[in-house]
Formats: sequence, C-alpha cells, structure tokens
Amino acid sequence: MKLNRREFVKAGLVILPAARLPMVAAAPRPDSNFHGVQIGIIVSPYNFPSIPVPADQFLNSLVRLGLSAVEMQDVRCEIYAGAPSKPREGYSGSPSEHGHPMTPQERMAAQMKQAEELTQWRLGNTAAILEKYKALRSMYRDAGVRIYAFRLANITAEITDPEYEYFFEAAKAVGADQITTELPDDPALSKRIGDIAAKHKIMMGYHNHTQVDAHSWDTVLEQSKWNGIQLDIGHFVAAINGSPIPFIKEHAGRITSIHLKDRKYRTHGGQNLPWGQGETQVKDVLLLMEEQHYRFPAGIELEYRIPAGSTPEKEIENCLDFCRQALA
Repeated sequence: MKLNRREFVKAGLVILPAARLPMVAAAPRPDSNFHGVQIGIIVSPYNFPSIPVPADQFLNSLVRLGLSAVEMQDVRCEIYAGAPSKPREGYSGSPSEHGHPMTPQERMAAQMKQAEELTQWRLGNTAAILEKYKALRSMYRDAGVRIYAFRLANITAEITDPEYEYFFEAAKAVGADQITTELPDDPALSKRIGDIAAKHKIMMGYHNHTQVDAHSWDTVLEQSKWNGIQLDIGHFVAAINGSPIPFIKEHAGRITSIHLKDRKYRTHGGQNLPWGQGETQVKDVLLLMEEQHYRFPAGIELEYRIPAGSTPEKEIENCLDFCRQALA
C-alpha cells in the first residue's frame, strides 16, 4: 500500500527535513602529504607476512594506516591479476611442496621455473592483465591512494625487450610515473632500459644499497634523461659515512623518489634503528624537501628490528608519525 504524506503522518511516522537526516560517516580518506611532502611506503611482502600481498587486499592496510601513496611491487599486482606463482616460491628458507627446506639446487630450479611461467603469463595475456591493472588503479584512486612507482624485483640482460615493454605498459596502467629497480652493474643494460623508458616516457629510478658512492649513478644519468635515481638515504649514509643532503641538493632534478630509513654510518656499525636514533638525518631530509619544494615522494621502508610487543603495522604508524611531526 502506498501512503500519501497526510496518511503517513496519521500512521504515526515522522518525516524529517533533509537537513536533519542523520549523516552516515564515510571512511576517512588517507592523507600522508604533509606541507607538500608526499610520504609513501614500500612494504616487502617477504618481511611482513601479516600485511597481505595481493594489491587489492594490501589497499585496506594502506587506508587503515593513513597512507595516500605507495611504491607497488610487481608481485603484488601480478598475484592480484592471477599470476601463476606465489611470492615465496624459490626463496631461501621456503618449503617445497613436500614440506622440507629447499636445497640450493631445488631453489634455483624453482626460481627458473617461476621465471619461465611468469614470462609466458605476462606475454601471453598482456591485454587482459593490463585491464586488471587499470581496474586496480581505479580502485586505489577511489580509496585516495596514488600508486607512484611500479617496483621490479629483478632486471637482467636475459629479459627480452617484449617483457620490458610489458613492464612499462604495466606501470602506465597502474598510474605510476616511474619504475624502480636495483642499480645494475651492466652499463649496457641501463642504456637499453633507458632507451625503452624514453619511448614510454616513464622514468627509471635506480635504487641503491651500500655498494654506492656519490658517483655511482653518473653513467646511467649520462645514458638517458629517463634514467634517474631512487635514493635510499639510509643505505647511502651507511655507504659514504656522511650526510645525504649534499647529494640530494646536487641531484634533486634526477631523483624520482627516495626511501626513508635511519642507519648509522658504516664506521659506527651501520645498524638500522628506529627513526631518530641513527645518523641518517631523516628529519633534515624531510625539511629540505619542504623548503625546496621537491615533489619526489619519500617512501617509508621499515627495516629495523620490530621491538618486542610491537607489530610492523604499529612501527609503520610510528614512522608516519615521525614524518608528520618533522613537518608540523
């Protein structure tokens, strides 16, 4: 039965004016951009199993933590898109299908098999995979999170050009403006990748550990304007036993993004420590980014030992709080 307004009131029901209708609170959108400094994150799926690996499930963790930008590993996207392998296959200490630790020979065989399966999957289903990545981009955008970098676990000379083309198309599909990966030893490889980057107009950000000095990127930067630096400030400090700030000032125009962590100088032990306890000048780097209006993102990378009684999620919150307070 349909009631008109008079019958509705006579029935004892109340019509509230629109302005008085109760509001349903929407889930808060994450915001980790502090005074123009975009704080993001990269979370290793191998270090923190409590944080889901598939990209769609990972998004829930980012929103809950209040992070609005992320450097997304290829493994997270590919498992979401239906890749044929699992992220821990072939890694040291991982069990075989029979439940016993792998020998080095078994591990190498598993890695080779995984690489072959992944290549076949990537090149045999590219169009469908890219559609999944575009859907992922929309999912993240709607939740308020930007995927600023697409992280490759490995690059080698053996990877064919069509597979590298797939990586660049994948980066564009998820909305990233850069691909990040390890700084290669082979100049021919960085030249080859730089040429492909120029074709796609996507920056390559080459990441460092402690194998570098202030001139380690000189060759890749000369090879292509699309080759850049992803500076891990903690590893850099441990490598050079000094401040990262002069290097950042000199190369700011070629830095695609940075990793934040706090390490001691190698001459003082090189330990990864809770932020503020090392010698990396994390706060000073953040203030420099604010003062100079640098627009490359700064990604939290949690590598210090999780204190007893804490969790990775809690320590990520502590790192984000450190950034918020530094830029207050």
